Amino acid sequence: MASGGGSVASLWTEVNRCGQNGDFTRALKALNKILHEVKDDVTALHCKIVCLVQNGSFKEALNVMNSHSKVLGSDVVFEKAYCEYRLNRVESALKTIEGASEQTDKLKELYGQVLYRLERYDECKAVYTDLIRNSQDEYEEERKTNLAAVVAAMSQWEQASPDSLGLPESTYELCYNAACTLIGQGQLTEALNKLRQAEEVCRVSLADDSDVTEEDIESELAVIHSQMAYIMQLQGRTEEALQLYNQVIKLKPSDVGLLAVTANNIITINKDQNVFDSKKKVKLTNADGVEYKLAKKQLQAIEFNKALLAMYTNQADQCRKLSSNLQSQNPGHPRPVLIQVAQLCREKQHSKAIELLQQFSDQHPESASGIKLTMAQLYLTQGHVTKACDILRSIEDFKHKPGMVSALVTMYSHEEDIDSAIDIFSQAIQHYQSKQPGSATHLALVREAANFKLKYGRKKEAISDLEQLWKQNPSDIHTLAQLISAYSLVDTDKAKSLSKHLPSPDTMSFNVDVDELENSHGANYVRKKAAKVTGENLPKEQGQGEIKKKRKKKKGKLPKNFDPKVAPDLERWLPMRERSYYRGKKKGKKKEQIGKGTQGATAGAAAELGKALRCPFVALPMNPRWKSPAGEQRKQLMLFWPK
Repeated sequence: MASGGGSVASLWTEVNRCGQNGDFTRALKALNKILHEVKDDVTALHCKIVCLVQNGSFKEALNVMNSHSKVLGSDVVFEKAYCEYRLNRVESALKTIEGASEQTDKLKELYGQVLYRLERYDECKAVYTDLIRNSQDEYEEERKTNLAAVVAAMSQWEQASPDSLGLPESTYELCYNAACTLIGQGQLTEALNKLRQAEEVCRVSLADDSDVTEEDIESELAVIHSQMAYIMQLQGRTEEALQLYNQVIKLKPSDVGLLAVTANNIITINKDQNVFDSKKKVKLTNADGVEYKLAKKQLQAIEFNKALLAMYTNQADQCRKLSSNLQSQNPGHPRPVLIQVAQLCREKQHSKAIELLQQFSDQHPESASGIKLTMAQLYLTQGHVTKACDILRSIEDFKHKPGMVSALVTMYSHEEDIDSAIDIFSQAIQHYQSKQPGSATHLALVREAANFKLKYGRKKEAISDLEQLWKQNPSDIHTLAQLISAYSLVDTDKAKSLSKHLPSPDTMSFNVDVDELENSHGANYVRKKAAKVTGENLPKEQGQGEIKKKRKKKKGKLPKNFDPKVAPDLERWLPMRERSYYRGKKKGKKKEQIGKGTQGATAGAAAELGKALRCPFVALPMNPRWKSPAGEQRKQLMLFWPK
């Protein structure tokens, strides 16, 4: 036993020396010998776990902890959570941390990282704010960088506008994260300037290190350049953006997340063109470990773009498979359904596409507005204008918007359904009368309704609208004239009484010198005064001068289908609509005129309908820079190393 005890003591000496030198592989061999002698030595087990973690053998370290859980107890909570985190078992790491009896500083540090990976940004922000406030060590800069990353992520992925925390911008990582926050807030020009500042700070800070090569600097700048390209793409500078993206790809950075986002954005620029290049780039989005590097919204957008690329490359089965998977993962998201509908439309299966849209609209009423717009577009392409109108009228969110009113009135007019068009105007006017009486939109709708009714001979119905407009603005002579014109066919006495409000001819006359106006520069017509006839200018008699040749009158041309035996149409000079035998146009003709809008109407609804079947590719920003304090965590692990 004495010799065994001496052997164990010498082994501990070896373990301590190897630990100080960082030779954890040799230390691990010595620890295994110790555990062979003393099977359940808590210190030896703890040191073995530390060695395995330092060597990156996280799974083996976790197995040791699980198999000796009774002996180790709660002494290795941090190590267990850290191994689970590094093995991407983030939910398990969270449970381990939350189940700890004491929340130490090192556990809080790891807790913040776990919350960031789980995209629970509000809680993560609170953790890092507390750590910065209560910690005083050399890792303050890393914590501030991570707090800036949390704020940027909230801005980019949650469209939140967090309060300014007064974080410094002394490092390029902090500058970069500040730029990410500005991108999320839509301040693209300011974000681009901030990224240029980050690039300059990065070059200066790395230039002082003699061991850093130019290639290393360019590799470090790759994420900044990719984010710059994203801003340029949003600004419409696609050529410059594409050039920067390709520069990043050529560097072949080790960050698979950076490569995936850059490749995705190149695909969004290519769209349905240059599909061969897009098919090569899409492979970069499938690299191992991408799912652990990107946010959920980034991964979702990449999958959407893959499905669209499959559709544009005529891979119908692949498109259906990808969109079905997306729908199962995101059952309430409309984009997977729209991709399936677009694919069905390419295959001329419009009825099936409408059925699919109707089914989704019934199951997810919160997303029904956009889906119903697509249904209306499909009905219009098939010539079912009335059905399209019924669908549009069922959209409560857009029902009374001027653009929707314009589209509906245009379509009903095309179908010769004037009563329904007037009903649309009446409902919209009543809505704004109760919600926003006297607003610009309300009065504009009233005026359009009056003009529409006058156009189609509904002067009695137009009178109330015109009276309402005139009461709002009694000095509006044009409206008053329209009102008098309408009353002249209905109530002549009322028309005469209203005509008294018209301005007198004296007030409408102007003191204008007509001769001076006619002789002014730029007059189109000048009245010439008759010249006096003198003896020299007397007209010559017919025999004295040249006899003017008489021009022969040309015979009028007759129509090609002229038949002298048939009497000409006596109403041929009247417009077709005013002829006695006019019965209206047949429905279904001139479908291409739908969507041109009524006079004075906005193009909003037409634009919405036009976009309905388009499924655009989605470009993505880069993630904020996160400085994982692995050095500090490993230092914390070494605290358990025997002296």
